[in-house]
Amino acid sequence: MTDVSDTQKLMPALSTPRRDLLRREIYRQFGVDGRKTLFLLLFLFAIPAGDCSAQTPPPPVNEHAFERAPPTVVKRLATRFSLGAFAGRFEETRLGAVREAVGEGTIRHQGDAGDSIYWLCYRRAQHRLWVVSSGEMGGPDHLVTEIVEELTEKDAGASADCAIIPEKFSPVVLDSKLHLGMSRQEVIMALGPPSKSEAAQIVYSHEGKLADGFDETAWLILGFGENKLVSMRGGKTTTN
Repeated sequence: MTDVSDTQKLMPALSTPRRDLLRREIYRQFGVDGRKTLFLLLFLFAIPAGDCSAQTPPPPVNEHAFERAPPTVVKRLATRFSLGAFAGRFEETRLGAVREAVGEGTIRHQGDAGDSIYWLCYRRAQHRLWVVSSGEMGGPDHLVTEIVEELTEKDAGASADCAIIPEKFSPVVLDSKLHLGMSRQEVIMALGPPSKSEAAQIVYSHEGKLADGFDETAWLILGFGENKLVSMRGGKTTTN
């Protein structure tokens, strides 16, 4: 069974037509309209960082964190990911293939038809991991469109609905170089200058046109604590 709950996913600022397209996709995925946003943010900030209710969807992000983050990154982002030795590609690897490889976890669903998301949630010590597929962008095969990983102050065992991921499927790495625990300097050396930089967060945003004429939008949203990478979310969407 699934448990539908309101949440929100917000992205870096993009060019106006494509930003509007992605914002519509965001609202379709999570069933949130503008009138609910303030209430949801207040509600979420009231929850202790380590708490996690049943059927927990990927965590939302404050909309204002990504204002004025232009797509300055020329090189493609969020093309590959790995869980230990398991290698996958955004918009190519199925959620089911991740589930089969790990041997644990349940694919959760929220919303209807294209207005939906599907995800796997895992936990290990203080790590929490979501592997996500947009109901529309991920297609009927539920291709992976985003990965979110974060460290919590408490043991992630509080996330009772998230399966325990075996140790051999760590670390989680994006684009063969990005993983939790890196210093801010190591991240910038690996990825170059960010599109937006703040004290506790940096954003990498990319827009480009593929050889087949499709438009690609990709992002990396990275959070730091004591100069160490403690949260990362990376994703990619392709539109015509």
